[in-house]
Amino acid sequence: MTQLTIGFIPLLDCASLVAASERGFAAEEGLELTLVQETSWANIRDRLIVGHFDAAHMLGPMTIASTLGIGHLSVPMIAPCSLGLGGNAIAVSLPLWKQMTREGAEPGGHPTVQGMALRRVVAARRRAELRPLTFGMIHPFSCHNYELRYWLAASAVNPDHDVRLVVIPPPLLGDALRGGYIDGFCVGEPWSSVAVDSELAAIVMPTTAIWPFSPEKVLGCRADWAERHRPALEALIRALHRAALWCERPENHGELAALLAEPRHVGSSASLLLRGLSGRLMLTPDGEMDAHGPFFLPASRWSTFPWTSHALWYYTQMVRWHQIELVAEHPAVAVRTYRPDIYRAALAPLGIELPGENDRVELFFDNQIFDPSDLVSWLCASGPQTHAGFGSGWIAA
Repeated sequence: MTQLTIGFIPLLDCASLVAASERGFAAEEGLELTLVQETSWANIRDRLIVGHFDAAHMLGPMTIASTLGIGHLSVPMIAPCSLGLGGNAIAVSLPLWKQMTREGAEPGGHPTVQGMALRRVVAARRRAELRPLTFGMIHPFSCHNYELRYWLAASAVNPDHDVRLVVIPPPLLGDALRGGYIDGFCVGEPWSSVAVDSELAAIVMPTTAIWPFSPEKVLGCRADWAERHRPALEALIRALHRAALWCERPENHGELAALLAEPRHVGSSASLLLRGLSGRLMLTPDGEMDAHGPFFLPASRWSTFPWTSHALWYYTQMVRWHQIELVAEHPAVAVRTYRPDIYRAALAPLGIELPGENDRVELFFDNQIFDPSDLVSWLCASGPQTHAGFGSGWIAA
């Protein structure tokens, strides 16, 4: 048996890692997994860099940021497999939710309706000379940060001037809300449901209402480790693929929720975890239920495929929010961080049909379309940028 040590954060979307370890999918591929629970994404990144972990449950944008050397050390990483689509939600404190409902927000409302209500609350606070609202998110290089910013900006709320965004690890967001340090947050399940059940918050929307079938965590590893351990990495990808299929079947949700509920995994109650697995979130403490579509997909719609278009969208957000300058060589680096070639090689022995392309067009709630072949148009639509030297067709294959 090949032994692998894998870091993870206690979230619903670590499900396929837990299932691969506990249900025998890894063992069938000749792997013995040691899962190590961490509390923050910075710890995950740092322990992966220094070699404490072979691979990790990781934020997709973090692998790109590490490879580009922004925000921390410059250490090339890859994402050869995704760990699901969706699974995040935006929640606000009950006092803020009451203010938003007075301005037109409603349980399960469209992101435009919710955003306009928040915009009016923000404007009223400014007129009253009150402090800006503060929102927690789990890391600067995360889909949570970018989805939250996308929604705020599309609602004419400037995320850098009209509100404050702060980084807080997922398990601590509820405590930060209880203490009055933040007014809302964007996080993966089950932590929004924990806050609702504690009568601290209301869920404004799942982030799949902003970006249907939005990407989430990936299997991340250092590029040099992947080169040296390619057979083990491919075996792990096969195990995760089969585990993801098992996780998505409704008849397995009860067993999966019980596994995740163990303190060594997520440590939340099985009943709360079942909400995310079933896609039936409770939006408010008085029992309003979610009316949106699928919330978390471990396997279907090729949830485990590392779409290079996701990597490119993340890069555009890094540029949009001034985390990095727009440089002609960077998009190709982002594309090379996501590795569908390794994914395809790993799953080839299974004889299953794989996506015909490595990227795809994405549609957002405000009818904006992200075409990965035309980053310039997307960036121009997002706001004023400098695009000297860019044109169509320049991204390296």
